[in-house]
Amino acid sequence: MEARDGVPRDWRTWRRFQALRLKQEGWYQRSIAVALDVSEVSVSHWCTRAAAGGPEALLTHRSPGRPPELSPDQIRMIPEFLWHGAEAYGFRGQVWTCARVAKVIEQEFGVTYDKSQVSRLLKRLGWTPQMPITRATQRDEAAIEHWRHKVWPRLLREAKSEHRTVVLTDEAGFYLLPSVVRTYSPRALTPVMRAKLNRDHLSVMGGMTPEGRIYTLARQEPLNGTHSVEFLVHLLRVAAGRVLVVWDGSPIHRRDLVHQFVAETKGKVRLEHLPGYAPDLNPWDEGGWKHLKHVEMPNLACKDLEELHEQFYLALDRLRHKRWLVHSFFAQAGLILPKV
Repeated sequence: MEARDGVPRDWRTWRRFQALRLKQEGWYQRSIAVALDVSEVSVSHWCTRAAAGGPEALLTHRSPGRPPELSPDQIRMIPEFLWHGAEAYGFRGQVWTCARVAKVIEQEFGVTYDKSQVSRLLKRLGWTPQMPITRATQRDEAAIEHWRHKVWPRLLREAKSEHRTVVLTDEAGFYLLPSVVRTYSPRALTPVMRAKLNRDHLSVMGGMTPEGRIYTLARQEPLNGTHSVEFLVHLLRVAAGRVLVVWDGSPIHRRDLVHQFVAETKGKVRLEHLPGYAPDLNPWDEGGWKHLKHVEMPNLACKDLEELHEQFYLALDRLRHKRWLVHSFFAQAGLILPKV
């Protein structure tokens, strides 16, 4: 096929036209073959084709290829089959792989595809390989949705009328080994990083507010009920008055000394619990902690807990200057924020 300026787009087509032009100028076939780095047989074949069908016979005609085995209507039905889940087709675990999808296509349509064909087909349908999110089978999805759409807005209204600061709280551990490791290495030679494994880690209790503020308590030991009380005292001091703390049912939140302290505050501290098995309701779980570990502190290998402690607070300070990012953690958890 030729371009608008008359020069063929395909270099092979251009070479055939060059051979024809040189032949018309009186060149010998051997000289043309040497000039274009082809065989004399090819030059002779091109000239014969041009003499029989004109210059258009030298244009490249693409082969239509093998016709697709699945019709467009059948292809559009594949996502509907996959939405039923892998276990509906007898597979163990709700995981879709190209090999499993190929078996579904064969079972539904009697057409055999290999894994590479299935991969391209799924890409056309907008399906991509993704890391699944693990959820406990004990989850009460109805209760979780009720909390997200009914309880959470009610808590915001009550906190506003009671002049309380809403603080969503969670805990996480930061270890000496880096959370994300990437390094260059020769192809097909995966490097081995040897490290002494131990349980030394930095235990952190964090609080996040809808306004984008972050409060933390970090200790170089496992957290317990005493630390929960210590964190509540910290919140009362920095949040300027009354607080509404939302956290999960962790044992360190249910200790008697925690309830005793809350009672002694005479209403300054109010506690609310998230539904069971619902870490995705907390903006810390999929947002705050992952951002600190994988974005602010990636590939960070500290020599001791003191250095880790220092690096954690540097990373935390960077996050505190990104309130818009904190708001996105709430949005990711499906928690609507009050309009400013």
